[in-house]
Amino acid sequence: MNTPTDIQTIKGADGNPAFVVMPYDLFLREYAHRNDLIPNEVVSATVDGASPMKAWREHLRLTQAEVAARMGVTQAAYAQMEAAGRPRKTTLVRVAEAMHISVEQLDF
Repeated sequence: MNTPTDIQTIKGADGNPAFVVMPYDLFLREYAHRNDLIPNEVVSATVDGASPMKAWREHLRLTQAEVAARMGVTQAAYAQMEAAGRPRKTTLVRVAEAMHISVEQLDF
């Protein structure tokens, strides 16, 4: 049955589905409420060498001092957390709460 739809599937060179295109208002209705998505800007910043904490902080237009204040620590202490190669799970939880994002969004 050929049911009309606003959603389009684009196949890759191998013939398998590669992309889905949908109207923006449909995307907002279906996916904007999800708290597990990661914006392209954040992913791109991490590819360019930023830590996920720094990428998210800059995406949210926050300063280190603002995040530190939300966490109840000094800016210097937060800067060390942001620079850590493998932050502790408890640190990720605290930073995620301060940025109002999920731990999963921060730990990728």
